[in-house]
Amino acid sequence: MPSSARRLLDRTYERLLEREVGGAPSHVAVIQDGNRRYANEHGKEAADGHRAGAKTTERVLDWCADVGVEELTLYAFSTENFDRPPEENAHLFDLLDEKLREFADAERVHDREVSIRAIGETDRLPDHLRDAIEYAENRTRGYDRLRLNIALAYGGRAELLGAARDTARAVERGDLAPGDIDAGEIDRRLYEGPARDVDLIIRTGGDERTSNFLPWHANGNEAAVFFCTPYWPAFAKKDFLRAIRTYESRTESWRRTRARRALALVRAVGGAELDEARAIVDRFREYLPRRELERVEREGESAAAD
Repeated sequence: MPSSARRLLDRTYERLLEREVGGAPSHVAVIQDGNRRYANEHGKEAADGHRAGAKTTERVLDWCADVGVEELTLYAFSTENFDRPPEENAHLFDLLDEKLREFADAERVHDREVSIRAIGETDRLPDHLRDAIEYAENRTRGYDRLRLNIALAYGGRAELLGAARDTARAVERGDLAPGDIDAGEIDRRLYEGPARDVDLIIRTGGDERTSNFLPWHANGNEAAVFFCTPYWPAFAKKDFLRAIRTYESRTESWRRTRARRALALVRAVGGAELDEARAIVDRFREYLPRRELERVEREGESAAAD
């Protein structure tokens, strides 16, 4: 198919998806996979793939702002990536340094009031990159319309282990009673990271795994996951919109399931539990077929009369 026809088809598909998308997730997390494979397939160096991927990152930031995403977390460099060839990492660190400073000074970042933060074991990064992180964070510190988290030297398992060890030390010192350990206590001992639980994880490059990314913030929230085949530099707006549509479908399914459980509860119990179940049904009634609602309402009236 000629490239012009392909572009027209893609744009038509994008417009269709835009009409289908009704509401955006609050927090999207992205595993930007495939930069090196993209470069290899195009006969280029790994650094060229990372630079092409950085352009995609800029576009995704705009797409998130356009649809109303409030927080975007990008998996830019994992703790496992330290095992890659030093020269490759040096190129990537230079690119991250450049892009962080560029983002921090970009008009669209300030126009959209984007707050930039780095999460992870940033003390393991080169000094010049840590300086760039500090510069970007300071330049955007006062914004809160869209939060951009860059996961650098990040590892989800290491994060959870660190929080567990910190909690154990607090108990050992007598600063914390075992019975007081709850989700909030663990959350406070994690990296200073995302402000919200993750609603949607996107992974490019064809692999169907979440690679130890934000396990506390994503798994605990039962985040929707969207896997797609394009390498990160080739990730297009249509792919992004398909991911949003997947999230909406997942959310609607969850609401329908919860409403049906509430319907079952209405049939089975009375008293305060019945009132709570009816409140849930009312909240999610738009996701249930009319026949189900009418049947449970008749059953509820009959139970009340008895």
